[in-house]
Amino acid sequence: MPIDLICLDADDTLWHNMRHFSATEDALAAMLRPFADAHIVREKLEACETRNLGLYGYGAKGFTLSMIETATELCGEPLPGTMVSDILDAGRTLLAHPVQLFDGIADTLEALARRGNLVLVTKGDLLHQEAKLAASGLGDRFHGVEIVSDKKPETFARIFARHGVAPDRAIMAGDSMRSDVLPALEAGAWAAFIPQPGAWAHESAEPPSHHPRFRQLGRLAELPDWIDAIG
Repeated sequence: MPIDLICLDADDTLWHNMRHFSATEDALAAMLRPFADAHIVREKLEACETRNLGLYGYGAKGFTLSMIETATELCGEPLPGTMVSDILDAGRTLLAHPVQLFDGIADTLEALARRGNLVLVTKGDLLHQEAKLAASGLGDRFHGVEIVSDKKPETFARIFARHGVAPDRAIMAGDSMRSDVLPALEAGAWAAFIPQPGAWAHESAEPPSHHPRFRQLGRLAELPDWIDAIG
């Protein structure tokens, strides 16, 4: 059965992402050192992020707001104006970080494009994701770009329908078990999990057990061979 549609995640699948969030967390921990230990800051920030996802969604802007809220909880109100300014500066640095592709991504995309139409499926802030895609130089490699607020089975079902492909002739590859793999499988597609170090705990989930349409890969460059095996 050939694969006609190849859906790819962006952050930490095509380019580095979490390393920049981790550096920003380190900056916040340094700012709040007089008030709390670094592990407390990280725990508070993660809880705040998770609590705010329904309001702010995914991405650097919501992360920045959650940093300010975390600082307020740990320091008490009112926050010093200089600290608010420093947190906003850290958020702007996060938004403006350079896009660093994983090694060999251009060649891998070329190999994948010979096997099916490529669609980028990423979640987060629309403006920031568009800016990162433009900075990556990869935009013209994709048949379509889908920037979504979250990745759920119905999200993938709509994407497959929009591109005129049956779910069992589509594949999704990414670094998140929760967002890339499980919902794509539930929608009837194939799914490749490509884990990366430093992944956000919110994106973790138990992998499917002995699922015939699931494969864990060491890197994206292994995906063309698996697609060939499926076909």
